[in-house]
Amino acid sequence: MSAEAAPTTGAQTGHMTLMEHIAELRTRIVRVIIALGIAAIVAWFLYQPILDLLLGPLRDTAPDRDLQQALITTEPLQPFQTRLKITTYTAIALAMPVILWQIWRFVAPGLYENERKYGLAFITVGTALFASGAAIAFWTMPKALEFLQTIGGEENFTQFYTPTSYLRLIVYMMLAFGIGFEFPLIVTTLNLVGAVTTDTLRRVRRYVVVVVAVFVAVATPSGDPISMLALTVPMCLLYEVSIVIGRIRDRRHRRAGESVSASPS
Repeated sequence: MSAEAAPTTGAQTGHMTLMEHIAELRTRIVRVIIALGIAAIVAWFLYQPILDLLLGPLRDTAPDRDLQQALITTEPLQPFQTRLKITTYTAIALAMPVILWQIWRFVAPGLYENERKYGLAFITVGTALFASGAAIAFWTMPKALEFLQTIGGEENFTQFYTPTSYLRLIVYMMLAFGIGFEFPLIVTTLNLVGAVTTDTLRRVRRYVVVVVAVFVAVATPSGDPISMLALTVPMCLLYEVSIVIGRIRDRRHRRAGESVSASPS
């Protein structure tokens, strides 16, 4: 290997000191912040179509056509604050591929050489999982609203929402589902870097189900059974998928080790 082609940094060789880890983490965080800033600019100009999309479940469940625009403001700054919040949440969603890429680049030095090539798959799967979780949350939102509107007696209340209360519910639901769907990706990454073994994942399966149920109960703002099941079941199934991926990886490593042992010295 020539001097030009030789790795010169800890991140390239896979062996980093504590200070190099800190410097690498700082670099990744700065890049994430820059990506969020650019995404926020784009999201600011997409505010109206995004707001119309988010109001869809409310309009679908409005008992009266006159109530389909039933968002009321109680403070002068509320419309501006609403735009800022939607911009922030949308920026996080738009920047998610960059965020996942920076996470991957941070953990990549701890992987085997043949495992570092999975970076694109990590980003693609992570983005798809987040989008799938958010889409399922959006799909369950009308049912969640109907549950919340009827649980206290539909005839007792007239439904009017402030932008803050309604958007907090739907956006938190989408973020909770999106983050929840990243759970198997995190587990698989921990398995790849050796932080947790596949056998450990299998042994703690029952405890993980309990942890998932608690997480869903806390993270699901609506608290309705449909939304909770819509998040709990996929998270448990995706956890099983991460175990299968770990088994496949372990089997390949064993075969590689047997091949090396069987080869003549």
